[in-house]
Amino acid sequence: MNTNHLNRRDFLKSAGLGSLAAGAGMMTPEAISAANSVAPMKITKIDTVKPKPGFKINGFRANWLWVRLHTDNGIFGLGESYPGTEAHIGMMKELARYVIGKDPTDIERMWQDIYYYISYRPVGGADFRMLTAINIAQWDILGKACGMPLYKLLGGKSQEKLLVYNTMNGWPLDGTYEYENIEKVMDFLLSKGLKGIKIYPYDRGEINPYRRHKGTFITKAELDGCLDIVKRIRKVAGDQFTIALDLSSKFNLPVALQIANSLEPYGIAYLEDVMMPDNLEAYAILADQTSVPICISERLGSRFRFREMFDLHAVDVCMYDVTWCGGISEAKKISDMADTYKIPTSPHTGGGPVLWFSSIHTATTLTNFYIMESVYHLYNDLYPHFIKDVPRPVDGYVTAPESPGLGIELLEEPFQNGDLIVETIAEA
Repeated sequence: MNTNHLNRRDFLKSAGLGSLAAGAGMMTPEAISAANSVAPMKITKIDTVKPKPGFKINGFRANWLWVRLHTDNGIFGLGESYPGTEAHIGMMKELARYVIGKDPTDIERMWQDIYYYISYRPVGGADFRMLTAINIAQWDILGKACGMPLYKLLGGKSQEKLLVYNTMNGWPLDGTYEYENIEKVMDFLLSKGLKGIKIYPYDRGEINPYRRHKGTFITKAELDGCLDIVKRIRKVAGDQFTIALDLSSKFNLPVALQIANSLEPYGIAYLEDVMMPDNLEAYAILADQTSVPICISERLGSRFRFREMFDLHAVDVCMYDVTWCGGISEAKKISDMADTYKIPTSPHTGGGPVLWFSSIHTATTLTNFYIMESVYHLYNDLYPHFIKDVPRPVDGYVTAPESPGLGIELLEEPFQNGDLIVETIAEA
């Protein structure tokens, strides 16, 4: 068939990419041309890769599971979810029949088939996490087969570089927790050119209202104590520095309102996960009654839950985790849907390296990108033990790799010395 005489719709149909283009937005002419050169292929083997039990670097634990999809043309794609491994491995064995022998470039079809199967259970457990990992691996295969970085297949660059903040999340920085010495932490961040921080004063550290009241009450003294760290950050770094706060979904609506209202004078980027997202109408009340932007978050999976959140006007900043929300396909759909509501997107990245690479590629394509999470000790210490050329922020911004697919080049040494354990799940 001479594709030179096909219109775009006919070409995509003949190439098996019609559902892909519909799900991922308009592909560039360069991406269409590259996709046209991809020969048919089949998935011939699935294996999982997990860090050896208890593996740590500088106290940071490798807590993810990789899924590798191998094809009959020698390309493999890498997917990921976290935390935990054994339940995910068991579910991958159950889902293998939907994967082995299939064309990995039929990304939308496989997502829908697996989603329909697992919909007989509550969505969001190990089954949904493995659907997510499969989807990421499929995109990695497509990018490698096309010889193009993944962001180009998702619509190309909307962002030349991505602003990041460093999340604390119970991890020390330069040997110090934020609630011990925020000035030392800030000196370290500023020395690295980082321009933002996410802190957790309301459920960690010395002044911890959740520890005292289990999220049902907060005193004036506790409110003032938690505000102190915000004031000190502003004193050190000024108003140009971005501050976000995460409450780990531990509080009720009255406390959430008190906290949000107390933060209004301080120019907070957003207040994340104040309550559990199991009652989005409560979030709609919170968002309506405070000027602090409300962020909801990685605890939701699939575009269907996010649609409900948008319709209720329950959120000001949309957050998702690419390795939890349904994969790269779903993250792009959620982002594009958020854009129709004029809501910005802020990806969660506090997991493994495939999440980091996938989030960077996805966010690079977004017109409604806001800011992205990063963890200094993950991209600086832990990820480089397994992967070559891990993207690191420069002057507060990170950029997407230009290598094909996700751009991940695995190092051989962790496989050879037993730091990574491979298990074959299924073979054709």
